[in-house]
Amino acid sequence: MKSLGNVRRSFAPWADGNAKPYIAFDNVTKRFGDFTAVDDLTLHVYEREFFSLLGPSGCGKTTLLRMLAGFEEPTSGDIHLDGQPLKGVPPHKRPVNMMFQSYALFPHLSVADNVAFGLKQEGMEKGAIAERVNQMLKLVKLEQFAKRKPHQLSGGQRQRVALARSVAKRPKLLLLDEPLGALDKKLREETQFELMDLQVELGLTFMIVTHDQEEAMTMSDRIAVMDAGIIVQVGTPAEIYEAPATRYVADFIGNVNMFEGRVTARQGSLADLDAEDGFTIRTNAADGFRAGDHGWFAIRPEKVDVTRGRPEHEHNAVEGEVWDIAYLGGITVFNVRLDSGKVVKATVLNSERTVEDPIGYEERVWLSFEPDCGLLLAR
Repeated sequence: MKSLGNVRRSFAPWADGNAKPYIAFDNVTKRFGDFTAVDDLTLHVYEREFFSLLGPSGCGKTTLLRMLAGFEEPTSGDIHLDGQPLKGVPPHKRPVNMMFQSYALFPHLSVADNVAFGLKQEGMEKGAIAERVNQMLKLVKLEQFAKRKPHQLSGGQRQRVALARSVAKRPKLLLLDEPLGALDKKLREETQFELMDLQVELGLTFMIVTHDQEEAMTMSDRIAVMDAGIIVQVGTPAEIYEAPATRYVADFIGNVNMFEGRVTARQGSLADLDAEDGFTIRTNAADGFRAGDHGWFAIRPEKVDVTRGRPEHEHNAVEGEVWDIAYLGGITVFNVRLDSGKVVKATVLNSERTVEDPIGYEERVWLSFEPDCGLLLAR
């Protein structure tokens, strides 16, 4: 059975037509004066899902999160959580917790007291608070730091304190607004997996806002790609990456090469595209296209082969000159300038320590790919 990439778990309630959404945004619009931050948006998220809102700054993703938390009210439309309408419900009465990028820890309180703060506000019994705090600190592996103040912790440790405080009250839903943005790259990558494991262990629903595509791809069950207040596409990480619905999604998620042209022939599932860069592209991912249609062929760099000799197949091969080379350890990136002037990116896996007679700068090379390695996009 073929699949668009691997999945980390079989959890997929969105594929069940009878499953009820846990979070429902129905025709939600939010305006600030003349500016429309969210535009007639409909989105359904399911219980125990790790869901990411991904997009550039100003696309409306944080506004969506703030409306769910109760810090903003929709201009129009409805928001439901677990079947209950949220209109008019103040933030402190919603079964929701929000974790901010700044962490917002109290500097004068110890780690344990920071985690206990919300529980004390709720009037929980003292012994139950101590038990819950110990449980949360054990969960985030900070038991030995219980008496320290936030300034005595590293950035990653402060992040975990904020996370422990956020889940201590056992909210139905945890909202995370760029929660890992203050961490360095290596620590951020480690914390992503910790968050995933924690979410599954607690059985909570996580909804995260990020502009970091790699972060969203790593942690999410599904991703909603946003642009200018609307959702352009919702799908699993593999669906978003391998089957983008538009050029915007293809370009925003990862690296991509685009070839513009016109479809000259259709035969069964195959289509031929006469690319403006002087070669013919044959693809079997051209649903909805007919001969004469204009389109863009999108292909990821890792699916492009780089060779000195011309490939045997007539289609999907074009010659160019090596313009730049970047060795990144696991892969080598080649930027190849075609005779048309377009620069095409190809990545080659460094599966061995040494390379015999490596391709160098200013060499003439051939770029080629298989018909099922890319897809045609209409917009």
